Amino acid sequence: MKFEQLFGNKKPVMAMLHLKADEKMSMLERAQAEARCYLENGVEALVVENYFGSADDCEAVLAWLQKEYPQAIYGVNILDSYERAFELADRYNARFIQIDSVCGHLKPEADMRYAEKLNALRRQSGAVLLGGVRFKYQPVRSGRTDEEDLQLGMQRCDAIVVTGEGTGMVTPMEKVRQFRKAIGEFPLIMGAGVTPEAMGDTFAYCDGVIVGSYFKENHKDFCDVYPPYVEAFMAQKRRCAD
Repeated sequence: MKFEQLFGNKKPVMAMLHLKADEKMSMLERAQAEARCYLENGVEALVVENYFGSADDCEAVLAWLQKEYPQAIYGVNILDSYERAFELADRYNARFIQIDSVCGHLKPEADMRYAEKLNALRRQSGAVLLGGVRFKYQPVRSGRTDEEDLQLGMQRCDAIVVTGEGTGMVTPMEKVRQFRKAIGEFPLIMGAGVTPEAMGDTFAYCDGVIVGSYFKENHKDFCDVYPPYVEAFMAQKRRCAD
């Protein structure tokens, strides 16, 4: 399945479930509350990520989503194991996988082995793959130009994800325009720093967005999801779509 087949012309908002737990609420309870908040406010897709939790925590949330929201579109990002992400996606009907870097982060010899393994997993899976290039916190070791890695990246995923320098930080529009020029009509996702104020410009170049920190209190990744932020963000998205 391709990105366009999964989402059509929706230009989806994909909301992160970061899997935080504390004395107030368990990881699963918080993920359930956040998922309900997102879906009730029209968020098109969820991303289950072991940002604070573990791969096993992701599995618990995916199992719950498969049971309680089988029609919802949800994906998975296992930050330290793309192999586990493919395994969980196939087991729990996650419709897409996010990998923070599909090209550029490895030296050429290691990159060739990585590409062979990644493409083998893709052939065995029905999940759409969202792949980062020059993604936040990822090293650049390929020795290739941005454009060269973007061309290779398009062969390794179904949509390119672009970010700025860090979590919650604005993705520079200059970088977005550079990526759009390099990849043509290939799907492009903004993966960090999206705000309602910039949504018009964002969707002029991007085919979807991934939102995490902005939905939290004070727009901080370690805080709780704040429903009024979700409501306002999705209301602005609907205005942009009109």
